[in-house]
Formats: sequence, structure tokens, C-alpha cells
Amino acid sequence: MKKTFSISITFLFFFIANVSFATPKFNSLSGADAVIFLDFDGHFVEGTLWNNGQDFNCKAANLTDDQISKIFQSVAEDFRPFKINITTDSISFLNAPINRRIRIIVTPTSQWKNGVNGISFIGSFLWGDDTPGFVFSDKLSNNTKYIAECCSHESGHALGLAHQSNYNNSCEMTETYHSGYGNGETSWAPIMGNSYQKNMTGWNNGATPYGCNNTQDNLALIAGVNNIAFREDDYSDELDNNSVGISSDDFNIKGMINTTRDKDVFKLDINRETVLQIKGVPYWEGNENNNADLDMSILLYNEAHALVKTIDPLESMSVAFETYLKAGTYYMVVDGVGNRFAGEYGSLGSYSITGTFKTPNAPKVVLSGKTQFGKDMLEWKTTSYDETISEQLEFSTDGIVFTDINVLATIVKSTSLSSGVYQNRYYRVKSTLSSDKTVYSNILLLSNTGFEVATLVQSQLVVHANQMYTYILSDMNGRIVSKGNGSMGLNRTNISSLSSGAYIITLIVEGQKTSRRILKQ
Repeated sequence: MKKTFSISITFLFFFIANVSFATPKFNSLSGADAVIFLDFDGHFVEGTLWNNGQDFNCKAANLTDDQISKIFQSVAEDFRPFKINITTDSISFLNAPINRRIRIIVTPTSQWKNGVNGISFIGSFLWGDDTPGFVFSDKLSNNTKYIAECCSHESGHALGLAHQSNYNNSCEMTETYHSGYGNGETSWAPIMGNSYQKNMTGWNNGATPYGCNNTQDNLALIAGVNNIAFREDDYSDELDNNSVGISSDDFNIKGMINTTRDKDVFKLDINRETVLQIKGVPYWEGNENNNADLDMSILLYNEAHALVKTIDPLESMSVAFETYLKAGTYYMVVDGVGNRFAGEYGSLGSYSITGTFKTPNAPKVVLSGKTQFGKDMLEWKTTSYDETISEQLEFSTDGIVFTDINVLATIVKSTSLSSGVYQNRYYRVKSTLSSDKTVYSNILLLSNTGFEVATLVQSQLVVHANQMYTYILSDMNGRIVSKGNGSMGLNRTNISSLSSGAYIITLIVEGQKTSRRILKQ
């Protein structure tokens, strides 16, 4: 029966008030003829096979705009490789061909279908009768992550995908819904399995519940069965002049890895020696790397196409590094890779890269050391963005004329040398870098001044002196137990006959006395 235009003013106000709370309108690829509509506003379902063919009303999801935005972004990222529009806009859905669209109703109205978090008919995307799929937000505790995973999962069913299962080495099913592997940022599970508890989720080429050898190539099936093309490649795959050029200025790049063979290549023309700082992040609007699908790696090649650097962190899906580069031409290659929990197959999606070129700090070598019991103990630290080829230790008695005394491997950063007979000894380190630069450390002066006495002894009293001396060894009551003379250099005196305990040694040079407390064990 045709409804009249009679309407209460109260209802009118109610309607107007609710307009401002409408679901935000998002489209991941406007204009695509294939559409997945995430319907959060509630919907009256009629004329379908659901609910035993009986019509029923689905309530709107009790979600905030921020939650809806994050769910949309996550599902859109899952379908990023394809020419398909993920939308929250009913107009975009209704404008799409009826046999090229699916409505996924996100609703707390779940009492009619027990035992599942969501449901849809396999292949219903092509049915042409607007049979919807469902995601039950109440059963998923209104959790943004869970709802997003379920939306992609039920959309996958509508596009013709079965579940992904897990089997052991004996071909026995261990999980009907493959729950994935690992923990943390790089933990992985297939979208068509149980992906609620894993951070990295994606399409998979794996076994179904119909047998361990009955594999399902998700990407090929979504594209082939539904005649949905992959998006065009946005950047060249080749290391040549067709690559997008980046000069020696700060840059910000957005791109997408949309097939397992896709690589994005960028040409870097660097006109000066520089330190290149790069941060690459797979796309996600919330916390960094949260729910991202792409595990990134970056490779740097020189002009001769020789690999210079590979950045593929084990525990992170993003990349961050800095590296020294001489002036010249380089190629930066972005790729989606696997990790210890996931293969490369489903490592697809969008990313952003920020890059900064910095003038490198001057290379520096810092030398330090001390003299201990006739030995000069030296150590040094080299700070340079350039590679250290070799290091030479040099010696001088006047601090002016130096001679080579040792050629050291670059991994050796310390040495011990006899102090010899020289009162003053000067040292420095000469470092040769791969850029043909030579860098000298500070000059270190070591002198034989005063005395060195081992304070913890067993059978020998050990004294290192810079000149002749007289000594007196007394117990703690002032009783002299030993005395004698010592020479310049290292002196050892047998005191094995003395009882264990504390003693005082007094060293006398030209009437000047120096005392030390020692402990005999």
C-alpha cells in the first residue's frame, strides 16, 4: 500500500538529527565496476535464501566513525592489488552492475544465525540478485581488528574462495581454519583461515578443507573467476633510465606492490657524497605496521647494477636505515618479501617511503690508553660512514716524527705494547677509508711517572717504577717485615713466607715517600 506523506514533527526531528551521524563515505577505487559495500547503517533483508527465506531487519552497527574508518582502511588494503572498489557509500554500490557487487552487512543482529562470526555464500558476488553477506559485530565484541578480518574473509567467500586449512606432514588436517604462525609484528595468518590473532594477514596459495593437495590460489581465483584485473604497475621494474628519478633532495614516495613479481625501482642521482636516511612503512592508518599486508625490503644497487645494500629486518615489516654513498647513480628497489612466518606470495600492498640526504660528518678516530705494569694498553674507535680499509698504529718519541709500528685489521681496535725505555711515548692511529681518505686520530702521550704497585698479591710483591727506589714493607702494627732496593722498570720480590693479611709498602726516592696498602692472599 502506498504510504501517505503524513509525518509527525517528532519523527522529522529524529530523522534530521540522525543525518549528521551517517556513516562516513569512503571509496578505495572510485570508478571500478567491481564493488564491495561495507554496510554499517543497518539494512532490511528481503527475498534471499537467508533466514529460511524470511525477511528480517538488521540493526546498524554500534561503531564510531573512527572504528568504521579503520575497518574500511584494513579491508581496502587487503583488496589493494585488485581493480575493485571497497566502499562505505551505498550510492557507489547501487551504481555498480548488479552482477559485479556484494553488500557485506556489519550488524549486531545475529540471533538468526548461531555459531558463526559472519557468513556469506561462496560465489555470490556474481549472482546478480544482491544476496548480501554478514559480519556480526556483537559476536566480534565490536573489535575493529576482528571485524575488518571478518569483512575480508566473507568478501573472499563471495568472490569464490573456500577456507584455508592446515595439515601436518602426514597430510592430516590439524586446523579447518588455518590460524597461522608466530607472534608480534611479523606474525601471519591467511585471510581465509582464522586471522583474528595475527598482525600480518593476506591472501594465500594453500590447502583447503577438501584435502592437503587441494590447494587454492587466492589471487588467481579472485581475479580469474570474477574477471577482476590487477591494478596497473605504478613504477618500473627495471634498473634503467625508465625508473623514476630522485635527486639529492628530501623525498616522499607512495607506491604499491600489487603482484608477487612486482618490484618498484627508483633511480637516485647523487651529486655529492652523502648519508642517505630512509624510512619505509607499509600502509596503515592506525599504529605503524598494524594490520599491514606488505613486508617490505629495500635493495640498493650502484650504476653497474651491483648490489650495494640489502635492508630486510627480521622482526619488522617496515625498513629504516642510513648509509654512506659517494656521488653517482644508484637504484633503490622496493619489494614485498616473506619472513620466517610467511611466504612472499601474499606480501602485497601499499607503502610510503621518506628519504633525507645529509652531509656526512667528518670521519673521526679517537685513541685512548694507559700504562700498566710495563705495558702500554691502547684502544681506539673509528666513526665513519665510509668503510675502513686499514688502520696503522704509529709511534713517536717527540710527538712530531712518527714511524709505523703495526698494521692492524680493521676489526682490531686495541693492542698492548711494551712501554720500553722511553720516558715519554706518543701514539696515533692512521685510518685509510674506502673513499681514499686518510684520517689520523688524536695524539696520545703516555709517560713513566710515579709507581705502580699490585695491591692484591699472593707470593710476589710487584712494583713498576720510573726510577730507582728504596722500599720498606710493614705489617699493620708498624713492624717491618721486609725492606730493600728496586730498579727502574718491573720489580718482583718474593714474599711467600709472609702470613696472609694487610701490609703497607713505603717507596722512597730522594727522600720523598709514597705509601700503598696491599693485601696478601
